[in-house]
This record gives sequence, C-alpha cells and structure tokens, in this order.
Amino acid sequence: MSSPDQAVRAARNGPAGPLTVAVTGAATGVGALLTERLLAAEDVKRVLALDERVGDVKGAEWHTLDVRDPAIADLLRTSGAARDAGARELREEADPVDVVVHLALDLELGSDPAARTAYNVRGAQTVLTAAAAAGVRRVVLCTSAMVYGALADNDVPLAEDAELRATADATCLGDLLEIEHLARRAPRVHPGLNVTVLRPALLVGGVDTVLTRYFESPRLLVVAGTRPRWQFCHVEDLVGALEFAALERVDGELAVGCDGWLEQEEVEALSGIRRMELPPAVALGAAARLHRLGLTPSPAGDLAYTMHPWVVSGSKLYEAGWRPRWSNEEVLAELLTEVSGRHTVAGRRLGRKDAATTLGAAGATVALVGTAALVRRARRARRR
Repeated sequence: MSSPDQAVRAARNGPAGPLTVAVTGAATGVGALLTERLLAAEDVKRVLALDERVGDVKGAEWHTLDVRDPAIADLLRTSGAARDAGARELREEADPVDVVVHLALDLELGSDPAARTAYNVRGAQTVLTAAAAAGVRRVVLCTSAMVYGALADNDVPLAEDAELRATADATCLGDLLEIEHLARRAPRVHPGLNVTVLRPALLVGGVDTVLTRYFESPRLLVVAGTRPRWQFCHVEDLVGALEFAALERVDGELAVGCDGWLEQEEVEALSGIRRMELPPAVALGAAARLHRLGLTPSPAGDLAYTMHPWVVSGSKLYEAGWRPRWSNEEVLAELLTEVSGRHTVAGRRLGRKDAATTLGAAGATVALVGTAALVRRARRARRR
C-alpha cells in the first residue's frame, strides 16, 4: 500500500491529469455500471473495457480476453489502436493505462468451487503482475466486508484497519481472503504499484447471494442468543466508491456501506417478515447437513453473517468526500422488491411445486419442515 502521505495527496488532489482506466469484467454487473460512469467522468480520457465478450456500453475500447492470460500486460501497456496498427511509432506514442479496476470475479452460487477459485485467484494474481509489468500505477480490487468476519465480539462499527478475522468457511470467502493477501503482498513485490481495496457491506441491486436469499425465506431465521445487525450497500453506491478509487481520490483499504445499521427487530418491522428462532445446534446442524448432502449452496459458515455483526464505518471514503446515496431502509425496500415472488429455504431457491409443498407449513416449523422435505427427496433420488 502507499504511504499515509500519498493517501492524503490522493484524497485531496485526485488525478494530476486525465486518466486512462481499464476495467475488467466490464460486460456485466458492477463492471458495466462503472465503465459507463467512467466514460462520463471529466478526469477520464479513455476507458478500456476487458471481458470475455463485448458488452453493451458504447464509447469504451473493448477487448475480449480471459483475465488469466498474461498477454493482458501488453494490452495495458499500449492502446488498442496502436496494437492494431502494428506501427512502432504509434506503439511508442500510445498512452499506457494509469489505473486498472479489477472486477472480473465469479461469485455465482452455482459455480463449481474449484473452477471458481482457480478463476478468481489466478485472475487477480495475473492482473496485479501484468499491471506492474505494464507500468500501471494503481490497481483497484473489490472484495467484501465479509473478510472482517462475523463475530460476537466485533466492534460496531468496525474500523477499516480492523483485523481480518474471517475464515474460509463461507461461500466464496476463501477466494476473497486470498485476493486480500495478494493485494497486501503486491506493493512489496512490485514497488511503485499502489493497490486499493474496496470492501462493500451486504451488496444489493441485481445480485444473488446467500445473504440476499435470506430475505426470500418465509421467516427470518434468528439463532437464539445472537444479536445480528444489518448494513447494506447498494451497487450504485459501490460504483460511486469505485469511481473515487479509480480517479485516485482515495487510497488504501476502504469499506463501503450505508450510514449506520439496522437491528434485527427493525428489519422484521420494515419487511413485515416474522422471525423464526432456533437453538444454535439445530440451526448450524441443519445448515451443515443440507450442504453436505449437496442440497444447498450455503455452507454452515454463511450462517455466522446472520448471527453476529460485521458493520463497517467507511470513514476513509467519508473523509475523501464520498457519501452513500442510499440508506439502509431504502436498500432493504429495494431488496424486498427484487426478491418478491421467490421462495428460499436454507439458502436453496425453490420452484413453484417445491414452494407449494414446503412452504405450506407456518410459523417456526417452516425451516424444519423444509429441511426434512429436502433430505427425504435426496434420499429417494439416491435410492432410485
């Protein structure tokens, strides 16, 4: 990471001149939104959009490739026009990329875990190495506030420099922790390379995660004896924070989220969904059993993030002048609208037939009935 003095200069002054920015994963999701935002930014003169296919954003310089391909270094070193012309004089005059925002991540619940890890970790490693080789001065990475871990003794809120106490027990978390390790190691291995990391709270806005599926359940599971707090981050606010980082207005390790948090009771009142309280042994045992049987994408480690706080302060972005446009209440309302009509039990999304059978029960028995139904179905399938 850069020194504190460099961070202050970046926050106060921003870029010295118009920037050339490359965005990986630019065809979809947050990458597409950021690419569009950067094209409209006054401090950006050129945007390279990198993905395995060409996206719909007009005005960007599109390049199709796998981010694990080391040839990305040549692409970052010269413009597409110079490379296509094949002329030495054009290549020498081409503007190199100043900043790379790496958003090419596979966080899909249905992905093969081994293939997902190979893509995520190798991709981040290749981008960091290629950026250093090409003379890029800054790489922006995006992980999650989940890397802090969800623990009963967490400060509320957590400071950005709090210890990363998460373990690789939750979905995709092992990949994100390894990317965090690469981010901290890269400036030591490649002096002069600045690495900025953004860690959003529970992300909402066209995304499908185990934690967004929590709100698709007929009852909100609460593990007895725990006190969860809920903090959200809308994708529009994440894109705004990524733009701040790409324009060199912030530096270091940054948390992104709405102001404050919601208590479980507030979530229940705002959502109109009643709680279902279970003893820890029952809740954790059911989660582990369903995942072991391959019935849900969610390992038992995911449950910790609905049990304990992992609220972040976001103070560094605030000091740089960034503010979230969305409140926790507004994001929760948006999430409830998105998941309306979907039915999930223990992280597993159900079709109409499953929902009609499993969700016919009421009150606290819903999860237990749902779990039993899923286990019976798996056993019947294996016998057949």
